[in-house]
Amino acid sequence: MRDKGDFLFTSESVSEGHPDKVADRISDTVLDAFLAADPYARVACETLVTTNRIVLAGETRGPDTITAEYLAHLARLAVHDIGYDQEGFSWRNAHVECHLHAQSQDIAQGVDSAGNKDEGAGDQGIMFGYACRETEALMPAPIYYAHLILRRISELRRARDVTAAGLLPDAKSQVTLRYRDGKPVGATSIVVSIQHVAELEREEIKRRLWPIVESSLPAGWMCPEAQFYVNPTGKFVIGGPDGDCGLTGRKIIVDTYGGAAPHGGGAFSGKDPTKVDRSAAYACRYLAKNVVAAELAERCTIQLSYAIGVSHPLSVYVDLHGTGKDVDEARLEATLRDLVNLSPRGIREHLHLNRPIYVPTSAYGHFGREPDPELGSFTWERTDLVPALRAAFGR
Repeated sequence: MRDKGDFLFTSESVSEGHPDKVADRISDTVLDAFLAADPYARVACETLVTTNRIVLAGETRGPDTITAEYLAHLARLAVHDIGYDQEGFSWRNAHVECHLHAQSQDIAQGVDSAGNKDEGAGDQGIMFGYACRETEALMPAPIYYAHLILRRISELRRARDVTAAGLLPDAKSQVTLRYRDGKPVGATSIVVSIQHVAELEREEIKRRLWPIVESSLPAGWMCPEAQFYVNPTGKFVIGGPDGDCGLTGRKIIVDTYGGAAPHGGGAFSGKDPTKVDRSAAYACRYLAKNVVAAELAERCTIQLSYAIGVSHPLSVYVDLHGTGKDVDEARLEATLRDLVNLSPRGIREHLHLNRPIYVPTSAYGHFGREPDPELGSFTWERTDLVPALRAAFGR
């Protein structure tokens, strides 16, 4: 995203009932089950959901107590919690298939520590992290508000609030913001598509959603009524996995920065923290957020790269987008390496990732969320590096 000039920028979000997010939720449920039984279990779980069918596939290494029957039970509980008990997709009678098998020894030998060899990355790849001052969460504004709109609708639906009566789990949002001189100033259009019972008319849904959306935005940011699009096709009765097949990892831009920053390509859900697709992306966000929180820059992008079986990053790259406040980027790269051990093991230990903390990440974004001290999730959103960064640069 440009940091100067006047332009429009759009991001989208999807609810926990979107088919791809149902798949992400089940994959992270499987992951949390393994990590609860063994903090060092290995999991790479992919899920497919379609009309009354759930398919699990992938590789694991963990205790034998985690059986296919148990995982099928957990998958049903996840679907129940999301709220699906429809004719075409129900937690009660969806057919669950489990095709998880043992992790490849060729991969395991690259990850496992042995002798003087530290644990290596589970794959090659590049990961990005980003932070900016557009919101208090240090996230780009379009994705932040797209998430917030759907989270508030979901909260009302789960609470059985009268406002959400007849609304169902599957939903999408899209927020287009106007930027002036590189800063967001208001919405020009907003789209909300939400599954509903057949008896509920579109105009009634629009009437109910208007105050929810308006209150989710800063004062004065709501778009004109003519550009507030609700269920533009006219109705959205058939939804969820019955209306569209869902797959783990298909919403990676929703999961990160809404397109405002680069993405390395790897998905997150269903992967244990030896997979740097996930853990190093969390580390990148953690470092970028701390740089911006320390007031060293207005915007920060960080890239890490890894090779399978190698315990240290091959590169650390920092881009302050011309907003650095007397900060040399090369020196900042070295400082970040000194402050945090960026090996896969170092990241997992620093951010406490070997715990069953991942189900909450499976919807409404992995970034820009409040750390949960009780659950121990979203540790990568902490800003505990700020004092050390300020001291390193004489602030």
